Amino acid sequence: MKKMKTKIISTLTFIMLLTFAAFSQQGGTGVTFGALGGVNFQNLNGTDFSGDKLENDLLTGFHAGVNAQIPIVPEFYFQPGLLFSTKGAQDKEGVITGKTKLSYIELPLNFLYKGALGNGFIILGFGPYLGYAIGGKVTQEGGPVALESDIVFQSVVETTDPASNYYMKPLDVGGNILFGYELSSGLFAQMNAQLGMLKINPEYKALSTDESSIKNTGFGFSLGYRF
Repeated sequence: MKKMKTKIISTLTFIMLLTFAAFSQQGGTGVTFGALGGVNFQNLNGTDFSGDKLENDLLTGFHAGVNAQIPIVPEFYFQPGLLFSTKGAQDKEGVITGKTKLSYIELPLNFLYKGALGNGFIILGFGPYLGYAIGGKVTQEGGPVALESDIVFQSVVETTDPASNYYMKPLDVGGNILFGYELSSGLFAQMNAQLGMLKINPEYKALSTDESSIKNTGFGFSLGYRF
């Protein structure tokens, strides 16, 4: 499993670098690079095993990474990126607080409109993202007692797999939208939202009926610099 994770992460990084290199070799005219980081407010939405709606609360996390901004036509750009992002959710039952924390390597592929406004540019964008989980934990806290378990990432849970483990699919696919403003100096701020389109709960071979459907959703704020 660890070898597969390393291979997929290396593949995502290679795709990102290959995209940068391909456009740079075409002359690099107008191609810029950015570094950014910020806060996430994430949730896990959907239904449980019985088909009942999940009642989770937002979990605060963070993201950090880089991207390239590649001109397509005047005021429109293609913006591939590579991010480390934490997601998940929390819920409370009485004095017990449960948290599901997930860490992803993400490849957002956004298309931007960037128009002049004042002393800078207004930014509007959308596009898909591809994410791969590299770690996760489930915690239960109540008073002085805290229990923590690692999440096991696999798409199918066989009947021979330990029932005591927490399982999630490693792959996540969804859509991004973003809105922001960039100063002429290169400093920028933006708000971004994500909607997961792929179920991240695995298939359980031991269960004859399972109506669960869990997806990542959330929003965040970023600050960055483009050069």
